[in-house]
Amino acid sequence: MRKHIGWVSGAAAAVLVAVGAVTYAVAEDSGPTPRTPTAGSADAGFARDMAVHHQQAVEMSYIVRDRTRNEEVRRLAYDIAQTQANQRGMLLGWLDLWGLPKVSPDPPMSWMGMGGTASGKDGALMPGMATDAETSRLGTLSGRQAEIFYLQLMTDHHKGGVHMAEGCAELCTVEVEKRLAQGMVDAQRSEIELMTTMLAERGAKPRG
Repeated sequence: MRKHIGWVSGAAAAVLVAVGAVTYAVAEDSGPTPRTPTAGSADAGFARDMAVHHQQAVEMSYIVRDRTRNEEVRRLAYDIAQTQANQRGMLLGWLDLWGLPKVSPDPPMSWMGMGGTASGKDGALMPGMATDAETSRLGTLSGRQAEIFYLQLMTDHHKGGVHMAEGCAELCTVEVEKRLAQGMVDAQRSEIELMTTMLAERGAKPRG
């Protein structure tokens, strides 16, 4: 398992190295006549929505870090928290660079043609996101129970994130953002496989 965790850490680091130095190069990345994305564009919509999506992953990862002593789960949670916090900073930085608001009156994922249908189960803001009740429950569990519930929640979360990132890879026009989105798809699919294995080792499986 340590080998698997290390591989994921390396993959996450590679994504950050690939995109970490380009936040302020976005305006120069669309060719000789770059255009700043509009507030209603896929580029801006993805940046806003994925920043929110990532924030919850960071919060859940810090919760489980304090609810288990298992080194593998704590290491995975740390990797997810650090990677997604850095990516969230890039997404919000691009919105600042473009002079666009970080909050939109449009429903989440409207830029994907999902306006009004993007909310997840039981009031979750977007597909894959945990509900308030689920994040509260995670904070009450400990040990193996916390590990299993975190891995299940994060598997769902990654599936929703992959769906959104695939949308940006297809619809966004800023090349560096498209590359970041594709990097998210690749890294999170790998982590889904890892978390499925970790759940099986605990006699559990993903929820759906």
